[in-house]
Amino acid sequence: MARVSQEHLDARRRQIIDGAALCFARNGFHATSMQDVLKEVGLSAGAVYRYFRGKDELIAAIVSEVLTDISGVFESAARQSPPPPPDVLVGRALSAVLDLRPGMRDGARSHFPRLMIQVWTETLRDERLSALMAGVYARVRAAWVSIVEGYQEAGMMRADIPADHVARTMIAAAQGFAAQYALFDEVPVEALRDGVRALMSMGEPS
Repeated sequence: MARVSQEHLDARRRQIIDGAALCFARNGFHATSMQDVLKEVGLSAGAVYRYFRGKDELIAAIVSEVLTDISGVFESAARQSPPPPPDVLVGRALSAVLDLRPGMRDGARSHFPRLMIQVWTETLRDERLSALMAGVYARVRAAWVSIVEGYQEAGMMRADIPADHVARTMIAAAQGFAAQYALFDEVPVEALRDGVRALMSMGEPS
C-alpha cells in the first residue's frame, strides 16, 4: 500500500479546518454539528476523525489558528517602519483581517469577522483558550505600545497619556469595526480611517 505523503495529510487537515470554520462562522460553534462539518467538507466521518477526535478538538484547533492569525495581523501592522499615522495603521489592520482566509468569502463579503466573534465567545467558557487569548493580546498590545511611544517621541501625539491606554484604544477600534462588520451591514474600512482621522484632529476646547 502506498504511503500517504505528509503534504497530502496537511492538505486534508487544512480542508477540514477551513470547511469547519466556515460552518462555525455561519451558525456558531454549538449550533453546528459534526454532520454539518462532514457535509461541508465532503468527507466521511472516518476521514475527519482521523485528524480530530471530536468537535471540541476541532473547535480548539480553529480558535488557536484564528487567534494566531489575528495576532499576526496586528503585530505585522505594528512593525511597519516608519509607522504610518494611527488612522492609516488601524485601517490597514482591519483591511488585513478582512483579507484573512479567502475561502471564507461570499462574493466580496468576508465571513472571518463572524468567526472572530465566535472565537471570542468560546474563550469565555474554556480556561485553556482564555489563557491563549490573554497571551496573544499581551503580545499585540506590547507591539502597539511601542508604536505609540514612537508617535509620542516624534511629537505626533501628546505624551501625557499612557502609551498603553492609547494602544488599547487603537486595537479596540479595529476590533470594534470587525464586530460591526459581522453583526450589521458591511462597514467600509474607509469609515474607520476617516473616523479615527477626525478624532485625531480635535483640539482642546477654547
